[in-house]
Amino acid sequence: MPRFFVDKSQIGEKNIVIVGDDAFHISRSLRMAKGEHITACDGEMFEYDCVLTEFSDTVTAEITQKRPISGEPPFRLTLWQALPKGDKLDSVIQKSVECGAYEIRLFTSEHCIAKTDEKTEEKKSERRNKIAAEAAKQCGRGMIPHVRGAVSFEEMINEAKKAELAIFCYEGDGTVSLSDVLERFSPESIKGKSISLVIGSEGGFSAREAEAAKSAGMIMTGLGPRILRTETAPIFAMGAIITKFEK
Repeated sequence: MPRFFVDKSQIGEKNIVIVGDDAFHISRSLRMAKGEHITACDGEMFEYDCVLTEFSDTVTAEITQKRPISGEPPFRLTLWQALPKGDKLDSVIQKSVECGAYEIRLFTSEHCIAKTDEKTEEKKSERRNKIAAEAAKQCGRGMIPHVRGAVSFEEMINEAKKAELAIFCYEGDGTVSLSDVLERFSPESIKGKSISLVIGSEGGFSAREAEAAKSAGMIMTGLGPRILRTETAPIFAMGAIITKFEK
């Protein structure tokens, strides 16, 4: 069933009014008709089964059922992703939304090949968030994870360390395996908690950066004996976290 996110102002007691690009998509792209069904989500943990009743510049849908969202993890995981080169970030955004990321935050590090450009950042941000929105619709999320623009490594550390579980993925020495880190917690103990998952770029992290993360109290975590690509590592790690804690 087609899924759409709507603002709470569009939701009435009995009807929901779909506007803008979504209304165009329903009527022109999908060529839907009166009597067909859609799912609308308010982005605040409720979804609505609806039947289409009226078409004009907007689309009106009658609410047939309201229920709590079941597609959200029991914790809030922020993926901190060092900027990768090329179109790798598109895949990271899409798959991390599917895996349940609450938010995706970008940062730069010493070994980043990709660079930020203020002139193109607005368009890039719009495109990245569109990818996140489409992925959220496709996989049945209750909210659209926001993709935030890149900050410095130091800013990332200052924010990421505040999470109740702060994981810094590092391929160097002195790490604890991800499985051992997760064994410290039960699904019940992590419920409602915040998780930071920090992933490096193609070149990983420098020894200086690793030491800064360790000094900040983050858990230095290894992802196994194989070196994972920057676009593989977050999905691997998030898959393990979801498997452990989402019961």
